[in-house]
Amino acid sequence: MSGEEVPRQAESSEARAAAVSNIQELMRRKEEIEAQIKANYDVLESQKGIGMNEPLVDCEGYPRADVDLYQVRTARHNIICLQNDHKALMKQVEEALHQLHARDKEKQARDMAEAREEAMNRRLGSSSPALPQAFARVNSISPGSPASIAGLQVDDEIVEFGSVNAQNFQTLQNVGTVVQHSEGKPLNVTVIRRGEKHHLRLTPTRWAGKGLLGCNIIPLQR
Repeated sequence: MSGEEVPRQAESSEARAAAVSNIQELMRRKEEIEAQIKANYDVLESQKGIGMNEPLVDCEGYPRADVDLYQVRTARHNIICLQNDHKALMKQVEEALHQLHARDKEKQARDMAEAREEAMNRRLGSSSPALPQAFARVNSISPGSPASIAGLQVDDEIVEFGSVNAQNFQTLQNVGTVVQHSEGKPLNVTVIRRGEKHHLRLTPTRWAGKGLLGCNIIPLQR
């Protein structure tokens, strides 16, 4: 995780906490309004069960004497106002929830992208570095030879043989020249063996067999 991601995540958490707190406050106000609407409906119920639309005059057109007209009118007015407030508040709740869900979705996508990037970086960090280019391969070794004593094995791919490498190798004569000039002197030899790089010390020496190495090397096709 980079230094920039820490404050960004803290800022995101604070913004989400603020959004959740705002939604909780809106829900509290919603419950208050609903309680007030119920209280005003209870007032209408107490007035002989009169509702929002029943007439307040009798059959002769006179104000009804069996109900408290002031209480009924006030309750009806309050209910209308509160219902409008409730509708507006529910719209705010819906928008706040939509924004919260959008923020959560964005954070989830960002977290997934960061997790993928971190996993990729771990894989890149743990993967082996690219192996150097080889120019020749060992196809035979005589037992007891200097090459065998040095630890050279059949199928080793030679990356470096003294001063010879893939950049300056032209023919096997390059290797032969280094061997002739290094009799009795240890040479640094680098090989690739089963996907791994190995460093050896090979000293060209006269022995019971043929040559100074006791191995056969063939060039690789390039």
